Amino acid sequence: MGFFDRFAAKKPDASASGELAASSAPTSAPAGAVKPRLAAARERLEAKDLPGAMAIYEEILAGGAGDRADVLVALSGDLGMHGHVAEIIELVAPRYAADRHGPATGLNLLQAYLAVGNADSAQHVLDILFALNRPELENRLHGFSNAIAELLARPEVAPAGAAPGASGGPGEASRIGLVSISKPIWCYGLEAMAAQLLPPKEGRLRRIAFAQLALPGRIPNPFVPEAEPKPDDELSRLARAFPLWLAESFFFSPSYQPGAAVGLLTPASGESRLVDFGAEWSLENLRQLVETTEGGLDYIVSGALRATSGDYEVLLRVWEVKTFRERKTFSARWTPATADSALAQLHAEVRAYMEWSPASAALAYTIPAQPRGWLDTLGVSLGLFLVEKKILKLAQVGPVVADVRAAGERAAAGEIASLAFLALRARARRVGALAEGEASDAALARSVLVTRAAGELDR
Repeated sequence: MGFFDRFAAKKPDASASGELAASSAPTSAPAGAVKPRLAAARERLEAKDLPGAMAIYEEILAGGAGDRADVLVALSGDLGMHGHVAEIIELVAPRYAADRHGPATGLNLLQAYLAVGNADSAQHVLDILFALNRPELENRLHGFSNAIAELLARPEVAPAGAAPGASGGPGEASRIGLVSISKPIWCYGLEAMAAQLLPPKEGRLRRIAFAQLALPGRIPNPFVPEAEPKPDDELSRLARAFPLWLAESFFFSPSYQPGAAVGLLTPASGESRLVDFGAEWSLENLRQLVETTEGGLDYIVSGALRATSGDYEVLLRVWEVKTFRERKTFSARWTPATADSALAQLHAEVRAYMEWSPASAALAYTIPAQPRGWLDTLGVSLGLFLVEKKILKLAQVGPVVADVRAAGERAAAGEIASLAFLALRARARRVGALAEGEASDAALARSVLVTRAAGELDR
């Protein structure tokens, strides 16, 4: 379990629906009572009662449950989700044994050491995890190795053992949540035309979530954010745009109900901001996503993105939720000159494996001829959408005039390209990112739907 918080607008936590202990006073905790006691501790954390939660955890561990892998991973995950990384170290570090507790708890402990700037202890845990010789963990562990190296190179890093927030970080109230996008990003604002733009969804649908891609080794750690959030760089935007593109495509298939999930950090002080993930999603992260998605999920697609000296590589993993097994991996490499062909091929491979078929709708979905530019349009559209929803500040998105112009240059490629440009331009104007008349000229697809959408958005 990583440091993911629950969704901001989530269904009630299933573990909280049963009868929870009302007191945090230590009592004996037989094996069958561990799960409800963990739920009670989680409830205390939600109520910002850290001492009460710690008392319950101490009770559970004193009863011998500290030998159980499921207990330590749940305990460390819940503490991490609420920003209590020092407490993870206090409770887990003296008890963790990789051969008994497995890698999940070790990954949580490793992230806690990174969060407090303790590079030496993080390196020790990383060495233990490498010694497990688990091939499926190699990419993640190499990402953490890079993070430790960069941590050691930073002169402003907090001293070993420093509490969260010791160097101006957000402290224990920082939280990471997930923003769920349930339809194509360019459809928001065109709700009056939903029946004409979006295909109907009927019968038993395969529910699939596309997760924000990880950027292995990317730091600073989300619990020690920069004082002033900066606009996305190229990789950060791509990491969020990929799930938007895939989810958009599968929305236009009659068999699927897709969604995209991107990370959002809410610090103890200051403004919310989009957050990068420095390591791939763990199985426990995936379970959290399932638990907090209404109706559950059948599939999740996660992955990672890397770039070195102009060479790019993306890896996608398809997970079957019923068994939490990785069913298929896809990868693509490209340079700026080969990006469109490589991304189009990757998209085709994913569609073929998932048995994607087009829906019958008034708006026909077509694969973009220039996928790399389309990803940029989706990425900036997401940022402005969150600004309009008052989740982000406009300064965190950065200048968008060039992006709007580029979307306008591609608008004539088809109805969806025209709709995306119109929605992007209208939203940029509403939030003050684009002056009236700026980036206003574009050749649009000749379509009744496009003409109507232009009228709707100009109101």
